[in-house]
Amino acid sequence: MFGNVISVFEYTVIVENLLKRVESSFLGVHVIFEDKHKIVGEITKITKEEIECVLVGEFENGQFVNGITHKPSSQAKIRVVNKDEVVLLLGNQSIDSKEDLYVGKSLIYDGFNVSANINNFFSNHFAIIGNSGSGKSCTVSRLFQNLFYRRNFIPVNAKIVLFDVYGEYHNAFETINRSAQCRYKTLTTDITSTRSEIIKVPPYFLDVDDIALLLNVDSPAQIPIIEKALRYVYLFTEEEEKVIAYKNNIIARAVMDILTSGKEPARLRDQIMAVLSTFHTKDINLESEIIQPGYTRTLRQCINLDQTGKMNAIQLVTEFIEYFIDEELELNSSMKPKKYTLKDLYNAFEFALISEGILKSDKVYDINNILKVRLESVLNSENMRYFDVPDYISKEDYIKRLFTSEDGKQVQLLNFNLNYVDERFAKLLTKLFSKMLFDYALTLDKKENFNVQILLEEAHRYVQNDRDTDVLGYNIFDRITKEGRKYGVILGMITQRPSELSTTALSQCSNYIVLRMFHPDDLTIIKSITHSISENDIEKLKSLGPGNSLCFGTAFNIPCFAKIDPPNPYPNSSNAQIGASWFK
Repeated sequence: MFGNVISVFEYTVIVENLLKRVESSFLGVHVIFEDKHKIVGEITKITKEEIECVLVGEFENGQFVNGITHKPSSQAKIRVVNKDEVVLLLGNQSIDSKEDLYVGKSLIYDGFNVSANINNFFSNHFAIIGNSGSGKSCTVSRLFQNLFYRRNFIPVNAKIVLFDVYGEYHNAFETINRSAQCRYKTLTTDITSTRSEIIKVPPYFLDVDDIALLLNVDSPAQIPIIEKALRYVYLFTEEEEKVIAYKNNIIARAVMDILTSGKEPARLRDQIMAVLSTFHTKDINLESEIIQPGYTRTLRQCINLDQTGKMNAIQLVTEFIEYFIDEELELNSSMKPKKYTLKDLYNAFEFALISEGILKSDKVYDINNILKVRLESVLNSENMRYFDVPDYISKEDYIKRLFTSEDGKQVQLLNFNLNYVDERFAKLLTKLFSKMLFDYALTLDKKENFNVQILLEEAHRYVQNDRDTDVLGYNIFDRITKEGRKYGVILGMITQRPSELSTTALSQCSNYIVLRMFHPDDLTIIKSITHSISENDIEKLKSLGPGNSLCFGTAFNIPCFAKIDPPNPYPNSSNAQIGASWFK
């Protein structure tokens, strides 16, 4: 079948077709170019005259090495790979191996399995990509069933976190609990659930960036007011006598800012009334007495206007207020509350707003007051239930509890069911927990072995080129893909639109399982990832059946097509049967 090498261009080799006919069954089959080296190529095109091969690697000392360092000469002998060589290309044929994970059955080599190196796959970011209906959910389910259903090599120390947008996977993974060594756990956004634990986020875990995400901050100029509010929340978690001097100082400064703003008397009176109606202490309030020789008046009386529209007692008010101002009195870093509620944070926001003197500028007031309004909206929404955590728990104990089952055993697969909240709040929860796990990993010594894989279903909803970088200076998923590997935090993205993903995050992936794809932009991205994928492979992606996939990356010796076994049990991800429902 194979004649002489006709030409070599970059990674493509053209070989003479001695049969002078098209044998399409050889498409995708690998051949060996033997002279000084054993160079491996994949047949990608056959005509009556020529056979086109793409070079994918070499055999050295009985092992396959990915990548090309040599090119075949015109004198190279060409043959189809033998069975032993197929095994070296496709990976371990055992479905129960410590080093390799069974992925599926080869679509090219009948009777052979496709395997991924476990360390190379789960130690690197990865993506599972395919159009709707191509079998992504079934592929994910089967992949992890293959991992957990093994008899001999069970990942008892795994920590896999799945953010399940539609609540599809519970049925597929619940049977893991039948194992004596592994546990599966669901946290749900269904507040009526009696089967699963409700997702709860302690408010006192939230830092500046988390609150910015919660309040949908759209400008870096709003960050300082959040930072100040977090400092001031201490004032609403301690006894009044302990913090009254700080409150007095803040209120007094705010009133002094109004008094010295140069506005007309009626405006001054209205703003002072507004501040002291909302913010007051036993020392500074509208009924505070201002004593003068021969008479005593309340602060309310002192800011009243006379018949000419003037505030005659403004000097008395100024002297009274100045007494409480201490320029050196500031909250220090040690004055942090052990715990607080979102209501405490709301009160702190109000104090932070008047502390900033925003009443002097309508524009500044509007920019910052919207955050207080949004927080109030959270407080009055059903989403507030997910932040209702009455008892204190440390972040370390909280994370340990996440990975602990009801029977006290370690959880290897943790599913966040986000099906009962809207897309924006689901995105928020996904970012909050991903950031929490990443930040926690940063604090640990490498010897503590906190390795976690974060899987994002419908990743294109969350891993986007959004405004996080402009506002916060980073996107948490981009940061995980750039820095997470050295801390053991790995991102797995499950998506039907790779072209909508953050380009930074996608570029950091090392392994891909690609199912049927149609969209030209998505196909272009897939082709650009590696030179080892041919045009023929890209064309195949358009017509793959459900569950058939192209697997490539550092965990696979070569790009290879595999048929993923059906999961058992299935996820709840089947398409609506319109015809059946119409004609019942």
